[in-house]
Amino acid sequence: MDFEVMRQDLGVSRVVDLGVPDIGAGQVLLRVDAFALTSNNITYGVFGDMLRYWEFFAPSSDDGWGRIPAFGFADVVATNHPDVEIGLRVFGYFPMSSHLVVTPIRVNSRGFTEGAEHRQTLAAAYNHYQRVDTDPGYNAALEAEQMLLRPLFSTGFLIEDFLFDNDRFGATTIVLSSASSKTAVATAFQLRARGDSHVVGLTSEGNRTFVEGLGVHDQVATYDEVSSLGTGSTAYIDLSGSGALRDAIHLHLGDNLTYDMIVGATHWADAPASADLPGAAPEMFFAPTQIAKRAKDWGTEIFDQRSAEAWNAYVAWVAGTLDIKRAAGADALSLAFHDLLEGGGDPSAGHVISLNQPA
Repeated sequence: MDFEVMRQDLGVSRVVDLGVPDIGAGQVLLRVDAFALTSNNITYGVFGDMLRYWEFFAPSSDDGWGRIPAFGFADVVATNHPDVEIGLRVFGYFPMSSHLVVTPIRVNSRGFTEGAEHRQTLAAAYNHYQRVDTDPGYNAALEAEQMLLRPLFSTGFLIEDFLFDNDRFGATTIVLSSASSKTAVATAFQLRARGDSHVVGLTSEGNRTFVEGLGVHDQVATYDEVSSLGTGSTAYIDLSGSGALRDAIHLHLGDNLTYDMIVGATHWADAPASADLPGAAPEMFFAPTQIAKRAKDWGTEIFDQRSAEAWNAYVAWVAGTLDIKRAAGADALSLAFHDLLEGGGDPSAGHVISLNQPA
């Protein structure tokens, strides 16, 4: 089964059941055990054309439909590859589906890379499938947390690393919008661990208590309190995608806004920002680019170790505070997806979905 949405209208979805696919020479069949569903998946849909997310997994028909990626776990249930055994469990990038056929290349002790031709020009970081038995950050008891948080934590880890790799663009204050989102929380956690920055979380009034309770911000403000921000050199990390909020921040800070990073779009339906705003022009952040840079700077093993150490510290902090909502079946997936699309949901909750287990 495959969950598909209309690319130009994410509110329209369907489930297509074409049966379990066959595999060819050199291919492997993965049974997708479960995957996480968060606001990050909405971002994949909103930026699907710009950042090529739609190209990873082809829909059943090419008439406007698309398949939004998700992170999860899968098991090898059939193999025609001599170096990939049945029963191998991997973590990686999947469609919201029950199964996925892959063509493994560069098989090693870490896992393998998807060798399908159409994915070779896409971000390499999303083409790697990690063996769980050699992952230094894997804990079988925390699989749900890994699905829900590790990809978003990784983005936060890379945002913080990118900022300091560029001397924070001269900023002493870092402002994050959608501060209750899981990516923003991970970023703030990393910034607090690093120190040397005044970290501000912007959120809705309804989520203010939650964000304040995290204890990783120096200041928490609501979206209508932009005027309460200081006017020193500031970097803005935007996970909301709200044009009105971007306008307000640029107009308040002017040339003291030294960097404006576009990361997410939790307010995806809002009108875009005005043109010719004062301050730094917005720039899209694409995590795989920073991954590739650090893999070159440090080497893959050191990158894996550093990110795993940071992840282990983070998950120890957050474990037990997350309300994990498990569900199975196409109806449950549809309900959860549309709830996220409409901006609903508790920021402390996370959805783990399976299309294989009985509803």
